[in-house]
Amino acid sequence: MQSRNDATDYAALLLRLGMGALFLAHGLTKILVFTVPGTVQYFETIGYPGFFAYLVILGEMGGGLALILGFCTRAVALALLPIMVGATLQHLPNGWSFSSPKGGWEFPAFWTLTLAVQALLGGGRFALGTPALARWTRGGSPAARRPAE
Repeated sequence: MQSRNDATDYAALLLRLGMGALFLAHGLTKILVFTVPGTVQYFETIGYPGFFAYLVILGEMGGGLALILGFCTRAVALALLPIMVGATLQHLPNGWSFSSPKGGWEFPAFWTLTLAVQALLGGGRFALGTPALARWTRGGSPAARRPAE
């Protein structure tokens, strides 16, 4: 049977991987589909300064990769919060459901909440740079390396 700490480590890993993949997908969409100039123009049409588009793209791409790797997970999750709060605010007038025309605020609000949960959880044992992961990559399972409880 797994200990509560094992389950928490796996939960942090799954949350990091899921959010990291979503952030990368959204960043790549802004670059490859909408294009960077198109994203800048869109930000300006919704009342944000155009340079915010660059910050959001950088945050989504860099933050997504950092979450996947588990690099500075708490700090990255907190740094990404303003992006999702901004997205939530932009979708507020569209209503609750994200299936509403122009998308509602439920999805970005939920994503904001998951970032807060990730910041509280941290990266978990399988995050880049954690002492347990460093031991695990040198040999042996993390559970075998942990002292008896």
